[in-house]
Amino acid sequence: MQTYHKFNCHKVRRLACILLFVPLLFFILSSFKKGTPQKEEQRLYTNPVVDVSLPDPSIIRDADGTFYLYATENTRNVPIYKSSNLVDWSFVGTAFNDQSRPTFEEKGAIWAPDINFIDGQYVLYYSMSVWGGEWTCGIGLATAKEPQGPFVDHGKLFRSNEIAVQNSIDPFYIEQDDKKFLFWGSFSGIYAIQLSQNGLLLMSEAQKQQVAGSAYEGVYIHKKDDYYYLFASIGSCCEGVKSTYTTVVGRSKQVLGPYLNKQGASMMDNQHEVILSKNAHFVGAGHNSEIVQDEDGKDWFLYHAVDLKNPSGRVLMLDEIKWVEGWPSINDGSPSSEYKIPRFLK
Repeated sequence: MQTYHKFNCHKVRRLACILLFVPLLFFILSSFKKGTPQKEEQRLYTNPVVDVSLPDPSIIRDADGTFYLYATENTRNVPIYKSSNLVDWSFVGTAFNDQSRPTFEEKGAIWAPDINFIDGQYVLYYSMSVWGGEWTCGIGLATAKEPQGPFVDHGKLFRSNEIAVQNSIDPFYIEQDDKKFLFWGSFSGIYAIQLSQNGLLLMSEAQKQQVAGSAYEGVYIHKKDDYYYLFASIGSCCEGVKSTYTTVVGRSKQVLGPYLNKQGASMMDNQHEVILSKNAHFVGAGHNSEIVQDEDGKDWFLYHAVDLKNPSGRVLMLDEIKWVEGWPSINDGSPSSEYKIPRFLK
């Protein structure tokens, strides 16, 4: 009886130790787990970010952090979309209606709008043209108090035959040293001219200046550190799966150039760096919007491309630009299919 009793006492002690040790072990493991940094889940987006034809995008961010996007009018009267993160976009409406739309080019379409905030109001520069009307097309502007409009048309700034630049489309506005400039052009040279302080008129006695050669259209200029970077598109924009649009760049210490490639050759001689071209998923990648920086200091731009899986238009794409030894770089030089979502506080 004594041996049996002693045996049971040992069993009880072992059981008690186990019952005490298990919670302690659980506590230690839980504490270790809480103290170990866990990898954050990466939210990804897929291209296109809008699977609707939105060629030649231009964007602006309002005071409360909302982005507004404008595009060539595959949706009549210039579509407007909004977003808080450059990925999730919703349709707002159109800049014009059938009564308020520009009329200076009979039967013309509105192409490649460029949105800006100038002197307390939103100013939308636009091209108006019919396909092949390279001497009658031109550039006009409209204004609004709010980014979603309604926009009031102010008519044309000039037509091709008035300013002696064939195919005067694809406007882009920029300010530098208290001066305001409009850049424009499409495969007949890229030009710039100074605007009035409110951006609504050509500066009195202003003279146009050519800044790039005949290979380019869809110009956008971005200032970073000591350089101005001139982004442009080469090739064909609008041949569906056969489109050859490609995004290129040159840089200059001055807004009016000369814009050079890495070897020092000039964009006036159609020399540049290629940064975005086709791949097995997308072709016709070009005509980028304004570059936007997110909360992590990453730079992003929107552009259009043709999705080979669904080639129904020029859809809206988003990619990050990285800067490598003073030059922009995008992925492997072609559009991404999936990427980490930008981070914005709103």
